[in-house]
Amino acid sequence: MSQIFHSFIYQPIYNALIFLYNVIPGHDLGVAIILLTVLIRFLLYPVAQKQIESQKKLQDLQPEIKKLQDKYKGDKEKQGRALMEFYKEKKVNPASGCLPLVVQIIFFIALYRAFIAGLNFDSGCSDLYSFVSCPASINVKFFGLLDLAKPNFILAIIAAASQFVQTKMMMTKTPVSSKKDDFSSIMNKQMLYIGPLLTLFIGLKFPAGLAIYWIANTLFAIGQQYLIMKKPEGERARTN
Repeated sequence: MSQIFHSFIYQPIYNALIFLYNVIPGHDLGVAIILLTVLIRFLLYPVAQKQIESQKKLQDLQPEIKKLQDKYKGDKEKQGRALMEFYKEKKVNPASGCLPLVVQIIFFIALYRAFIAGLNFDSGCSDLYSFVSCPASINVKFFGLLDLAKPNFILAIIAAASQFVQTKMMMTKTPVSSKKDDFSSIMNKQMLYIGPLLTLFIGLKFPAGLAIYWIANTLFAIGQQYLIMKKPEGERARTN
């Protein structure tokens, strides 16, 4: 499995990163990371679109889901069957958001490894394809100012804030239940803050190059969510 990851995910990303670094005027690794992130997001656009559309549809169906949960709250087995039939009828998969998240984590790990390899470039040429030139060294200064090899507090804050905005956009807009133990409400509140806090932690502990990636990735996701969610319901349905 590790060899498959190395050959089919890490190595192409690493070569793309070095290729972009080679062709960008000024050889700026930060710009290369941003361009590579945008490229990957465009490649994954259809997958992310399905995820966003499914999440939006689940939000719209929350009142009906809540009614079913209340109707069968005394019988979890019947409640589960009723919800599965409801999801099938509405053609929505509540687990559809898992695959894009797993894909993003895999690419994050691959980009992290590629970035670390770029920082320690003495042994970095062995994984390059024959058509990708091996640079003599890697300049880790973003626009000649920011050291991408060290954590950066400001970038960590920006990354966490953008993550908060993205999560907030996908929050359920249905009225909040008055019950303190409402599971959906609790999960929404937790996700709104856990994601940004985790992003902040990563930004403070890891090289700034990863924060650059996270910001570019999240801003792209925000733009994609805005474009998809502003579509009329009928148009979104036709794309499913």
